[in-house]
Amino acid sequence: MVFLRKKKKKILAVDDSEISLDMVEIMLQDKYTVLPTKSGKEALEYLLYHDTVDLILLDLIMPEMDGWETYNRIRDLGLIGNVPIAFLTSVDGVYEQNHAKEIGAADYILKPFTRIDLLKRIKIIFKKNRGKK
Repeated sequence: MVFLRKKKKKILAVDDSEISLDMVEIMLQDKYTVLPTKSGKEALEYLLYHDTVDLILLDLIMPEMDGWETYNRIRDLGLIGNVPIAFLTSVDGVYEQNHAKEIGAADYILKPFTRIDLLKRIKIIFKKNRGKK
């Protein structure tokens, strides 16, 4: 009998903080393949030259290109189709959370977060997105 291993979903994590990227990778590595990128520019380059991903976790506060600009550029490129993008940030503002909903972000997850909460939120994102492909 041949057992096929289910391929792990790929999550592109975009954050200028090594600590945040490490935390996300450690928390998710047993269930997902985490692809850490340190800037919006690096994330765009990854998306241009590699296979698609299943989810993008995007920080808001980054030098050069912030999360809003990165989100818009990713969507404008049209490379990822309906791949969900969720903000993963320490910015706890009502305006930012409402704006994220208005532009179609899959979620707005506040730092600090727990492993259980992050896994639960990602599972919900994938469940909601299943019908959009």
